[in-house]
Amino acid sequence: MAPIVVIRDLIKEYSGRRALDGVSLEINEGEIFGLIGPNGAGKTTALRVLSTIIKPTSGYAEVCGKDIVKEGSAVRKLISYLPEEAGAYPNLSGYEYLRFMASFYYGNGGEIKAALAEGERISGLGDRMRDKTSTYSKGMRRRLLLARTLMVRPRLAILDEPTSGLDVTHAFHLRNVIKSYSKEHDTTVLLSSHNMLEVEYLCDRVAFINEGRIVEVGSPSGLRARHEAANLEEAFVKVVRVA
Repeated sequence: MAPIVVIRDLIKEYSGRRALDGVSLEINEGEIFGLIGPNGAGKTTALRVLSTIIKPTSGYAEVCGKDIVKEGSAVRKLISYLPEEAGAYPNLSGYEYLRFMASFYYGNGGEIKAALAEGERISGLGDRMRDKTSTYSKGMRRRLLLARTLMVRPRLAILDEPTSGLDVTHAFHLRNVIKSYSKEHDTTVLLSSHNMLEVEYLCDRVAFINEGRIVEVGSPSGLRARHEAANLEEAFVKVVRVA
């Protein structure tokens, strides 16, 4: 089976500084893939390039065989992206927000209705879906935004720090939704996270990124064993120190 994401020698420069420095990576269909690295390592840049928000300086990347630069419009129909600092329109209810977002993907009323039902189920917000998002806690907004990301059933869901800053209850909900949704719908997930326990729980494979370069790729258990580490965090520190 061909990989759903292929990245080759990807470079992104800002004012002469390389945020991505020759990144090459493949992600298989249906897997949850984690991108791990310190602040400034290039994680968010990589996700934004793959999401077609910014263009690479050089190199090549494709999603489902579509070139992210030459076929950006086609790629955007296959993916859904959740930025770390995403927000929802404060004067809309959760239900109105999801309906508005679904209208960008579907022209058919029946498809919009089905997406809304899926979004409500994913969010788990119940009656609070009728309230304005301005009344939501951070965790509730993040649940709504994850619902928006997944309700359109993307081939590739790109999630930047999906549980950052959330309390245990909301983080637990989001992690379980991501894991179960990926398996139920064979949706490929690419996520970044600073939470190593979260990554170990969620991800089938992980890439360590440092200073814009991929320094190691493997399963969480394989990386722990390879570096004789008690956990993924310890493995990451050992890899980065020798990279």
